[in-house]
Amino acid sequence: MGHVLHGRHAEQAALGALVTDALEGRSGALVLRGEAGIGKSALLDWTAERAAAAGLLVVRVTGIEAEADLAFAGLVGLLWPVQSRLDDLPEAQARALHSVLGGPAADGAPGDRFRIGLAVLTLLAELAVDRAVLCLVDDAQWLDRASTDALTFAARRLGADGVAMVFAARQEGFDAPGLAELRPGRLGADDAGRLLGAYGLAPALRERVLAESGGNPLALREFAAAAPEGGRGEPLPVADRVLAAFRAQIAVLPERTQLMLLLAAAAGSAHVEAGPSGSYSHAGSSGHADSSGASGHSSPSGASARDARDGRDLRAVLAAGKELGVGLDDLQPAERAALIRVTGAGIAFRHPLIATAAYRGMPMARRMAAHRALAGAADDLDTRALHLSLVTIAPDEETAAELVAAAERARLRTACAAAAHLYRQAAHLTPAPDERAVRLAEAATLALSAGDVDVAADLAGQTRALTSEGPAPATAARVRAAVELERGDAGDAAAILVEAAGSAPVDVAAGMLRTAADYAWFAGMPDIVAVAADRLRDLGRPDPAARGMAALISGDHSEGVRLLRSAAREDGVPRMRAVHLGWIVGDDDATLAGAAEEVAMCRRYGLVGALPDALQALAQIQVVAGLHRDAEASVAEAAAIARDTGLRRRAGQLDTVLARIAAIEGDEERCLELTRHSTATGRVAADTMLSLLDLGLGRPQEALDRLLAARRGPGGHAGVLMGATGDLVEAAVRAGAPEAAREPLRGLREWSAAGGQPWALSMAERCLALLTEDEAHFARAVQLHEGTSRPFERARTELLYGEWLRRERRRADARGLLGSALETFERLRARPWAERARAELRIAGGSAATPAAADLLDRLTPQELQVVRLAADGASSREIAAKLFLSPRTVEYHLYKAYPKLGISSRRELIRLTLA
Repeated sequence: MGHVLHGRHAEQAALGALVTDALEGRSGALVLRGEAGIGKSALLDWTAERAAAAGLLVVRVTGIEAEADLAFAGLVGLLWPVQSRLDDLPEAQARALHSVLGGPAADGAPGDRFRIGLAVLTLLAELAVDRAVLCLVDDAQWLDRASTDALTFAARRLGADGVAMVFAARQEGFDAPGLAELRPGRLGADDAGRLLGAYGLAPALRERVLAESGGNPLALREFAAAAPEGGRGEPLPVADRVLAAFRAQIAVLPERTQLMLLLAAAAGSAHVEAGPSGSYSHAGSSGHADSSGASGHSSPSGASARDARDGRDLRAVLAAGKELGVGLDDLQPAERAALIRVTGAGIAFRHPLIATAAYRGMPMARRMAAHRALAGAADDLDTRALHLSLVTIAPDEETAAELVAAAERARLRTACAAAAHLYRQAAHLTPAPDERAVRLAEAATLALSAGDVDVAADLAGQTRALTSEGPAPATAARVRAAVELERGDAGDAAAILVEAAGSAPVDVAAGMLRTAADYAWFAGMPDIVAVAADRLRDLGRPDPAARGMAALISGDHSEGVRLLRSAAREDGVPRMRAVHLGWIVGDDDATLAGAAEEVAMCRRYGLVGALPDALQALAQIQVVAGLHRDAEASVAEAAAIARDTGLRRRAGQLDTVLARIAAIEGDEERCLELTRHSTATGRVAADTMLSLLDLGLGRPQEALDRLLAARRGPGGHAGVLMGATGDLVEAAVRAGAPEAAREPLRGLREWSAAGGQPWALSMAERCLALLTEDEAHFARAVQLHEGTSRPFERARTELLYGEWLRRERRRADARGLLGSALETFERLRARPWAERARAELRIAGGSAATPAAADLLDRLTPQELQVVRLAADGASSREIAAKLFLSPRTVEYHLYKAYPKLGISSRRELIRLTLA
């Protein structure tokens, strides 16, 4: 008999639509959120039954409170029945999932906590190739953090795959931003009355149960079943009253039965087994009415989902029970009371609140005895360590060491949140203060890696308060600095590192000072850059990058550029540091190559968390190279991954990249919006975007004032201001204040001469031409621009030279330059600049043709553009999916949408199409 649900029409419609969409090849995810007993599990069961009948593959798991600290416990429960499909995944992803499921160790590639999520995404998509998939997660608030991260990452990135995911969770404890939510409400009087109809209560008692249950389906059922004793009107929340009712039922059972229930509740080790109809569910059996308003149902897998959700490890419970003098027979009274169901697979509580009541209703001494017995019966080291930690009150190095070992196993599986929790527990049980500080610092580092910024800050603070000597304070300082950076204050981060480096070992201090110099440069804190450079020299670890930045700040451009270029080419320098140094000195070719290599490396190894930073660097250089659509695609991907992985601070930095495109295009509203929330670190960059917008829209005085103020501020040394010197000089000349440009131009000439970059030398010549009106400088600027990678700057040089020639009445000479400038501006959609070039061309007697038709690529979405470019290079859908962290079917969907926009119908035609 199927589920009968009362008062859930809206919820059933939404869940039914998810199933229908999956059957039609579309993916979706939904969070059912509500109080205990509101009917979430019944809705999951109804959805599973509907999906199985329609032919979907149903996979499901239930979070278990006792396993919340076991790394990937939830994911193991969900995926082990389908682990035979792991070999269908790309090798790195397959090995990552195998390591979680107990297979071969990880492949030795750089670690990333989101690679597991990427593997889950691909696995679900592969399963959906055969038939649509429904993935159900009950009690998601009790999933371990590693499983939560992996599953929600997959949920956010599924596309045209035919996968539906539903998470059921309490009001608190399950954070899933970006996923749609549905909140089942309490039942109205009519629906509640229909649910009570099966109990045949007397009218007065029926009204009492209705009033005290508050429309909560579980409370309705439990209070009705316990009548006339139930429903005493305590001034407690409904869930607490239900819990009290369960405690009362347990309290009348024999003590031996209560002890066995305590062991089952404390064990929390779930078994999973395959059922018929293609559904995988926790083991259990059918036959109980559901507490959420369903009655007379059976699970589509042949097992009651309510019973299944709390399947317990019977072997461990019996072994622990033997040590405490109780056994299987002692569970019979609880079975007769319908509190549990015992099968060959385990012990299933009818509702998780029964397990809670069985555990919390016992004295502390009994709970500790249960955990001690379970620790002795555990057949894996992680479970043993967790149980031991719950019975150890006084410091105990042996138990602490077991927790550390468990933490290291979790770290190897990139389950950073679990590892942080274990290290924290180990620290509290560590007798030696110095070792306790080391373990707290390690917990802080792992919490930060897990994205738990506030937890990391708290643990680092505890470490700092505990000791000022040894390696722990330095580790804590690095965490505190990273927290400040995450919160958007690179200046404070730099100051923390410089201060803490004073008491750190030499090698550690050197690393902290190098990082501090980088942070301080971008934060606009020249004093800290100089201090870090001097301290590194005094330590005997001189750093050319820090010295170079200090030299640039002091105005020694020649020495500064020389040192920074040398630092970027040093053996062993991290690639992203080399990319940032290349950006500072304007080395476009090296920056583009390095950023592209870093992106490729992140894609190759599935380094999801590191990819946004690499994509941002790539987008910055793509913008100045005139590859605006590619830059938008890079930013869109970085923003999506940052959102999916909780990297909140990245969004503002990415907006600054897009702001330059908006400034070039003259889109004032968008440029203002993108720069409105700039952090202190990004304010100088935002000012350069706004000044470029002002200049393009004919407001040279506003552009000049903004740039001069930025140069006088703490970030006046920033490389982005050097690149904006051409804007400042043009604004000064057009505003009638050429003297304001003299000093900035002097710095640009020194800087460009030291770096030797053609685009920078050309800009310096263009600025000289504006100030001197000497044609030789204009001609030299145009010549230097030939073959450079900055088309917008080249077009501006051509425009300014063409305007000068037109004013000199050399119209024929002007027309070629103006026409070339116009063509580039139109290609870049630089509307105000194109209008200016078109007007000049008409005055010069040229033919200002109708604006060029939109480029084919402009018709594509950012993700379509990425897919199309890779496909045009000959990559297969599977290869593209692995690179873009998508599924092959989603790649095919994007190609299907892109072909008509490009006027083609096949991949073969795409490969022949020239994509500029």
